Amino acid sequence: MVQITEELVRRKAEHNEGEIFSLEELSLHQENIEKIEHLDKWCRDLKILYLQSNQISKIENVSRFKKLEYINLALNNIERIENLEGCEFLKKLDLTVNFVGELTSIENLTENYHLKDLYLTGNPCTDFEGYRDYVISTLPQLKTLDGVEIKKSDRIKALQNYKSICNKINKKQNEYFQLREKQKNEYMDLKEKKKFDFENDEEQEKFWQEKTDYTPESRLETARIQQEIKRKQDEERQKHQKEHSMPKKERKYFDENGKPYCFNDPKVDYEFTSDHDEYILLTVHVFKHMDTSLINVDVQPYYVRVTLKGKSLQIAFNEEVKPDSSTAKRSQVTGHLVIKMPKLNPVLRTKPEAQSEIIKKESKAENKKNTFLEFNESKKSNLELISNIVQENEKAKKSNTFSNNSKKIFRERENSPDFVDDSSVPPLE
Repeated sequence: MVQITEELVRRKAEHNEGEIFSLEELSLHQENIEKIEHLDKWCRDLKILYLQSNQISKIENVSRFKKLEYINLALNNIERIENLEGCEFLKKLDLTVNFVGELTSIENLTENYHLKDLYLTGNPCTDFEGYRDYVISTLPQLKTLDGVEIKKSDRIKALQNYKSICNKINKKQNEYFQLREKQKNEYMDLKEKKKFDFENDEEQEKFWQEKTDYTPESRLETARIQQEIKRKQDEERQKHQKEHSMPKKERKYFDENGKPYCFNDPKVDYEFTSDHDEYILLTVHVFKHMDTSLINVDVQPYYVRVTLKGKSLQIAFNEEVKPDSSTAKRSQVTGHLVIKMPKLNPVLRTKPEAQSEIIKKESKAENKKNTFLEFNESKKSNLELISNIVQENEKAKKSNTFSNNSKKIFRERENSPDFVDDSSVPPLE
């Protein structure tokens, strides 16, 4: 038998940060619960409650849910509608596939004035003649029954035939009560004669192949047997795992001489730099979204150990560092962990001059040198070539000047033999 415990309710209240007193919605379906209890004290502000697919046989301990609007009790063992009068704001009630045979028990819902939707599909009472008309006339506040809208004409017809329908319902109901009494007696006799052996596979197979009536008793028995078989299987599985599972090896951090090992259990990437003169640098590529509270750093003179979620990364040094002066910082962009560990005996070296100062000194030294033209015998041919070019240019200039002067000299044309100098004609200018 599964009971409603505080641990179970808190586990189902993860969406409300584990708070149960302020819960407005709770789902406890498929938990094999056999009784409704404690919820009316722990979760009084509930508006929606899911209890389908359990083994609940009675509606109880729900009268304090003053704000409850919807309760789902489908696929249970309920035979009677009761104890819902205190749920003042109840709007929807789902009793699909139960064992409600006492149809007259719906009169207990007459004071639930806000009830609009009622589901009774799959119950024995739905087979009674005049079932729908009886429910419609008994509960005038309903808007839908079994998902079908209730029209005004349907309600008028139901009220007209109410007396005759009541007689039919009472007759069918009494017949069902007699049938249930017979089923209970048969079940009790069968239970006394038959004892189920959970360890016998043949009996298990015979039990599952056997045909029985679908009753609240048979359904409850089947659920209990399933639960017991599952419990036995879990115990055997755990026992088998303990026998065959290899014990975890304890991590050794040091060898027999006390020297630290190097290992990387979390399989995380890292960068280790020890060639700097003043410090040793370790960059661990921690996951960006890992909480810093899950990281532990232990710096010792000859090793550093970084623990990530219980798994350790350890690196040994060849030289001693200062644990007290070491720093560990985490990047806000990448999430990487940077550990800077100053060396106890740093290497002292002269500070090299800056490259810019060297360049300036070289430029000044070059400016101080004498700027004389250099003459090289090997370059004589080049000089002769240059002098020849200069001479040719001078000759070209002279020839150009001569040609320009020749253009300015004009010769007079001689007179022809037939030329007559006429004094009346003016001279050409």
